[in-house]
Amino acid sequence: MSDLHGERPGGPVRVLLADDEEMIRHGVRLILRHAQDIDVVAEAANGAEAVELAARHPVDVALVDIRMPVLDGLAAIEQLVRLDPKPQVVMLTTFGDEENVTRALQAGASGFLLKDEGPQELISAVRAAAAGDAVLSPGVTGHVVRRMLQGGGRIGAGTADERLAALTDREREVLAMLGEGLSNLEIGRRLEIGLGTVKTHVGRILDKTGTESRVQAALLAHQAGLAG
Repeated sequence: MSDLHGERPGGPVRVLLADDEEMIRHGVRLILRHAQDIDVVAEAANGAEAVELAARHPVDVALVDIRMPVLDGLAAIEQLVRLDPKPQVVMLTTFGDEENVTRALQAGASGFLLKDEGPQELISAVRAAAAGDAVLSPGVTGHVVRRMLQGGGRIGAGTADERLAALTDREREVLAMLGEGLSNLEIGRRLEIGLGTVKTHVGRILDKTGTESRVQAALLAHQAGLAG
C-alpha cells in the first residue's frame, strides 16, 4: 500500500488506482502523469486496501480492477460508494467481463473503461468521472445496457414509474438525456442552462430515484421508456 500525497484543495483530480497487477498500475500511472490536472495519489493491490485508503483520505476518482484478491472490485464498489464523500468509481475491465461490469454498474460504479483503451481515452475518462459524467467505453456500452434490460435487472426497489413520480418535468427531461448518454455540458447546451444547474438537477434525480450514479439513472430512463 502506498502513502498518499498531501491534501490539495482545489488542485488536480485526486486518483486512487486499485489493481493487483503491478504492471497495470505502473502503465496507468505513467499515462496519467502526462495530465497536469490529474494526480495519482494512492495505489492498492486489492479492494480492501482501496477502501481503507479512500476512507482515510478522500479521493475524487477511484480506478478499480474487477478481479482482485482479498476483496474484489465488485465488493469494493459497494463499500466505496457508501463513503462520505464518495469517490467516482470507474471499473477497469476487459470485454470478457461483461457480466461483472453489469453487476458493477448495479452496485453504483460511475462507469467502466476497457484496459486496452488509448492514453487519451484514459485521461478523458478520469476528467469526465471527476466532473460527474458517466464513463462508458463505447465498445461494450450497448452490450451491457441490453444485457441489463433484457435480463430484467432493476436498479433499486420499486417500478420505474414509481421511482420517477417525484421528478419535475425538467428533471424528467434531464433524465431522458442521461439515458441518451449526454454529458453535463451537452445537457446544458441543449436546455440552454448553466453547468451548475445541470449538476443540481442530476443530484436531485439521483436522490429522488434512489440511484447511485448517472449510469444507474440512465438505465432507469431506459426502463421507464424515456430514452430510446
